[in-house]
Amino acid sequence: MKGMIYPTAAAVLIMGTLPQSALTAVCAGEPEISAKGAVVISADTGEVIYSFNENEKLPMASTTKIMTALLCLESGGLYEEFIVDSDAIKVEGSSMGLQEGDVVTKYALCCGMLLPSGNDAANAAAVKLAGSIPDFAEMMNDRARQIGMSRTYFVTPSGLEGEGHGSSAYDMALLAREALRNELFRSICSCRKIQTEFGMPPYKRWLTNTNKLLGMYEGVYGVKTGFTDEAGRCLVTACERDGKDLICVTLNDRRDWEDHMAMYDYCFGETGLLEPELPADIELELAGAESESIPVDAGGRNFSITVRGASEEELEYTVISPPFIYAPVNKGDELASLAVSYKGREIERLPLYASADAEILCPEEEPDEGHGIISGIIKLLGKIIS
Repeated sequence: MKGMIYPTAAAVLIMGTLPQSALTAVCAGEPEISAKGAVVISADTGEVIYSFNENEKLPMASTTKIMTALLCLESGGLYEEFIVDSDAIKVEGSSMGLQEGDVVTKYALCCGMLLPSGNDAANAAAVKLAGSIPDFAEMMNDRARQIGMSRTYFVTPSGLEGEGHGSSAYDMALLAREALRNELFRSICSCRKIQTEFGMPPYKRWLTNTNKLLGMYEGVYGVKTGFTDEAGRCLVTACERDGKDLICVTLNDRRDWEDHMAMYDYCFGETGLLEPELPADIELELAGAESESIPVDAGGRNFSITVRGASEEELEYTVISPPFIYAPVNKGDELASLAVSYKGREIERLPLYASADAEILCPEEEPDEGHGIISGIIKLLGKIIS
């Protein structure tokens, strides 16, 4: 069936060694931070590089909007205009400036959530997607389970306190990692300012990002700030430098800007790049052609992953393909995919393309006795008539 994938039995294990030269020569000392919970992970693998009380469930304020924006972006129809729900936008705290009767798009609401941290934008998106805030909270919790956020419970789309609403630093890092795989999410949260349209009628206006680390610390490209009296200052950021990609989370941290910079200084020194050699000579079973298999490859695509230390790390490669591939096949056709896993967690999925053509096998027709008799009669009649 189109759109479905079926795992094959083939799985290849390859060991990769991280060269010592890939590591920073001088590592900063382990940072002393003021957060109640903190973690730095590899954005590529999810591996923990640094942590402090990373699994304790704490209120996370407006960093909640990472999930709300992700669900909104994944829902489609991002540029279709609609009128905001009048009750939804009547909410305290930070705002993107929505008023009753305003015409918006989902895209504009995501900008309003991720930059000025609009509680009105989060509520409006929740009602648009689910019909009500409680129903949207169920969507949030379902998505959290898919991501593996085991210490998280969502009650509100904005992060304003609700009974039981909270997460851990590690869970929020996993959420950021998932959200940043969405290219539009990444492009929005990395903007210091963004222009969008909304209003009655809509008109262009600028929104400013509350994330001061953008432009303050080299390589930072996201993600979200948060603050309430109960949660304190919460911050989720992402930073890429020299090919290495990290995500940092602090919850209830009065020195969040300084602590994030200190943790990045330390963790960039603790990590290096592993450049996997993809398995060669992959062949898939083929039906309806002279050959019983067809070679495939990743089209020359390579990638690197941020890992900790200089020890050997295990990578697992699994070919995922339909149960049958039929001729004809043209060179360059996408036939399957290659799942790359690190320590049991999938980190990349690459398309696999046919490396050669495969024509349909047309067997020579065997003479049919009945067919021969009929042909003879037709020829005889033709002679008589002529």
